[in-house]
Amino acid sequence: MAFPSHRPRRLRTTPALRRLVSETDLRPRHLVLPLFVREGLTEPQPIASMPGVVQHSRDSLRKACAEAVAAGVGGLMLFGVPAERDAVGSAGVDPDGVLNAALRDVRAEVGDTTVLMADTCLDEFTDHGHCGVLDASGAVDNDATLAVYAEMAVAQAEAGAHLLGPSGMMDGQVGVIREALDAAGHTGTGILAYTAKYASAFFGPFREAVDSQLRGDRRAYQQDPGNVRESLRELALDLEEGADMVMVKPAMSYLDVLRAVAETADVPVAAYQVSGEYAMVEAAAAQGWLDRERTILETLTGIRRAGADVVLTYWATEVAAWV
Repeated sequence: MAFPSHRPRRLRTTPALRRLVSETDLRPRHLVLPLFVREGLTEPQPIASMPGVVQHSRDSLRKACAEAVAAGVGGLMLFGVPAERDAVGSAGVDPDGVLNAALRDVRAEVGDTTVLMADTCLDEFTDHGHCGVLDASGAVDNDATLAVYAEMAVAQAEAGAHLLGPSGMMDGQVGVIREALDAAGHTGTGILAYTAKYASAFFGPFREAVDSQLRGDRRAYQQDPGNVRESLRELALDLEEGADMVMVKPAMSYLDVLRAVAETADVPVAAYQVSGEYAMVEAAAAQGWLDRERTILETLTGIRRAGADVVLTYWATEVAAWV
């Protein structure tokens, strides 16, 4: 029997050979840790559907952020959970609101040693749970929402965020935020645009994490899971409006979208390994059905291989110690 002169298996025979020829690496700098801070807490509160993840107090948040930075994690993304909500998400624009106060705390704690990011969206702060202001019919009013986003963005920049993450999928949100930041003198504050955010079932545990008040769904403004070309249209618009980075969310069920975005974008591309993706791996590992560490690393490597320069993952600090 004739054999080819070159066998790919020759380059798989030892760990050193496999490491030498590996095409995709995973390093702490590629990882961003999402964190939740809840107003009024004096100690961390576990999130039942996300084992190992908590709602932080302001004190525990500072400690967790310092730990992540010491591990080499590339960035931190903060989400706020207010004590009180209203129809227009006032706590999100309040300079003394929980998220803006937490941004100041963390910036004072870690300075410029990492990239501090803020979720620039109203869903955590509204009493109806939608990502924007509602009109008389109960639908999200795109343009009224943009006005609030502009105010929110400036407040977050002044609180110390390096990058803002508008995740509400409002038309024109990147351009309006860019104009507001520049007008307020925050020309150095960047925008991580949630370019392709799908109406996904995998967001379920996140809603517990932020104590979401949502009734119904967000399909009128988040993307249909069946669409890809729509994401490239959103990408073109976000880049035209001045996005500094772009995001695909969720990650694991949308690796084809991530690849398409990465092949087109001329800015860094992020992907968010969301709460449901985290929860299902943890649940299977807890049952002994999956090797936890190998599965986590495989999922993150797959996201990187599909084209993500940056991966948001709740395992960021832990994984940074492994790699």
